[in-house]
Amino acid sequence: MLTAIRKKQIKNFKTITGVILVLFIFTPGKIYSQVKKEGLFTQFENRLQWEDEGELFWIDAFGPDALRFRSTKSLRISDQNWNLLSQPDVQLEISITEDKAVVRNGKIKAEIESRRGRITYLNGKDEVLLREAYHHHHPQFARQYKSKGSDRFEMKVTFDAEKDEHLYGMGQYPNDCLDLKGTVLELAQKNTQISIPFLLSSKGYGFIWNNPAIGRAELSLTHTSFYAEYAKQIDYVIFPGETPADLVTHYSNLTGKSPKMPEYATGFWQSKLRYYSQNDLLSVAREYKKRNLPISVIVADFYHWPVTGDWKFNNDFWPDPAAMIKELDSMGIKLLVSVWPTLAAKSENYEEFIRSNFTIRPESGNNLFLKVNDDLTFVDVTHPGARKAFWSKLKENYWDLGVRMFWMDEAEPEMEPLEYYNVRYYEGNGLELSCLYPYYFAKTIYDGQIASGQTEVINLTRSGWIGSQRLGTILWSGDIKGDFPTLRRQVKAGLNISLCGIPWWTTDIGGFWANPQSEDYKEVLIRWFQYGTFCPVMRIHGVNSPMKKIEGQLTGTGGPNEVWSFGDDAFKIMSHYLDVRERLRPYVQKHMDIASEKGIPVMRPLFFDFPEDEMCYIVEDQYMFGPDILVAPVLEEKLTTRQIYLPKGSLWKDALTGKSYKGGQTIDYKVEIENIPLFTRNNFDFKL
Repeated sequence: MLTAIRKKQIKNFKTITGVILVLFIFTPGKIYSQVKKEGLFTQFENRLQWEDEGELFWIDAFGPDALRFRSTKSLRISDQNWNLLSQPDVQLEISITEDKAVVRNGKIKAEIESRRGRITYLNGKDEVLLREAYHHHHPQFARQYKSKGSDRFEMKVTFDAEKDEHLYGMGQYPNDCLDLKGTVLELAQKNTQISIPFLLSSKGYGFIWNNPAIGRAELSLTHTSFYAEYAKQIDYVIFPGETPADLVTHYSNLTGKSPKMPEYATGFWQSKLRYYSQNDLLSVAREYKKRNLPISVIVADFYHWPVTGDWKFNNDFWPDPAAMIKELDSMGIKLLVSVWPTLAAKSENYEEFIRSNFTIRPESGNNLFLKVNDDLTFVDVTHPGARKAFWSKLKENYWDLGVRMFWMDEAEPEMEPLEYYNVRYYEGNGLELSCLYPYYFAKTIYDGQIASGQTEVINLTRSGWIGSQRLGTILWSGDIKGDFPTLRRQVKAGLNISLCGIPWWTTDIGGFWANPQSEDYKEVLIRWFQYGTFCPVMRIHGVNSPMKKIEGQLTGTGGPNEVWSFGDDAFKIMSHYLDVRERLRPYVQKHMDIASEKGIPVMRPLFFDFPEDEMCYIVEDQYMFGPDILVAPVLEEKLTTRQIYLPKGSLWKDALTGKSYKGGQTIDYKVEIENIPLFTRNNFDFKL
């Protein structure tokens, strides 16, 4: 009842005969009573409030050892958690003097200056983690607001920065940077770009920008800023950690962990754009078995449907999907099926979804946001009714036939032109919450699978946000080129997103846009295949030119990209690495289970396991695959040697030659096309 009465603070207090009556502040499920008021500060039972003319902010506990900051100029603070998980109540220690207030929650505290409300965050050793920026002529420079009407603002929060600080995480950006210091990142979902606004600092703090609005993060040498184009309030969570592993674990506790990965998913996934018929797909699966090559998953890509938005197999080319799935199951192969959240006007479902307001709407103009053969609109997955209706179609036409894995493509969603201000979701305007769309797309299918009785959920999606990991989603790096510069960018992008609670991640081995006729491409493919062997999910995919037209279908099929399709020399190397992956699978499964339990990613930067080794914060083209394997992929063409740094404190063993090396040194390592440089430690016995 209290929640229904008010979700904002109630600020009526009166002084009667010199006694201050108790002031209560209501939030859903909580009642905070005023304890003390001193100048601009008000101390509640478990919250500090600062209020000056035109601005209000709260500092709360957010579980153990974490503080949550929220501020606004509307004077009404929302308790919307977005995708953060509810946390146990923790009692804050709050003290107020004339000049400042101090708020402590275990290992983190905030000191707030009374006059300007400037905040400094410190760890348990009283070392400064983060401090709001200050400008002499603009005392509240750190928090800036520009009214956009009603209670929405364009807003920015700015902190001081140190030049020697290293910054990581933030999702997946193809910017060729592992250390993000000095970059400006758009906070928006796009093909190849996944915004997950969790920042991990070498100074020992984690920072969650709890806002799905379109915006940017400025991680410059002089300042660190987070900006939203259209939002109700500034909202972030900050917490300390002794090591990067501590920070990632804490983040996972706040946002959730991935389910247990099904054992079959650690094997090899075969995909291309596209197997155009049931016979086409089955012929490839049968050939893998005939050649005695390991394969776990095969993929039916887009336009297996009659019309976009029908969400079913085209019977002319897929006459008996249930029988196909049974045959694949008998071979130990799972089927992954692409579904788009899109509808063409010709679709059998279009009128139903339009009439029910189950599609994304424009603020002005028509609702056709994408041109792919047809003019397409998108299902509004932020609408609970739309999610239910969408899943009902998928269940009837796929799940009931035996499909248990879905590929959620176009998950950003990908719109042309991309004008967020002109997008209306059930939950609000596109500028305010577009970053949430891929999460709700994944939630649509995950909730449907669980409600239908499925116990193991693993789906592929092209985008995500905070919390996507708990919906059984694999993220991948989108439609990328098949060349060495792109491969190099994948290594860094994959490591950053792994720090954001995403242990299930993959790329299109060989790149999506590829030209196998080029001799140079075969080298790229082999090096990518070797790298993919040591990724969380090993999946080949692409649209190999030239495309072949298929009579009776709107789109054609790319050239073959099975491992035997690129010549005998390439086949020999790639089939060897299929065997390497098979031998590696128990190790992958073990550390995937740890990821599910503790949030620790399988693939991670060197500094994750060696936080005391300063060199590990600089090396960006190597990584750890679990705690025992160091991978140094070859990322340049025609390379004959590459430098490899072996971190301090371990004895490293070359997985190819068996030679041992003492850690803390850089070696010049001879590379040949047949092998990827790989080193093991902790007496882990693994040979290439």
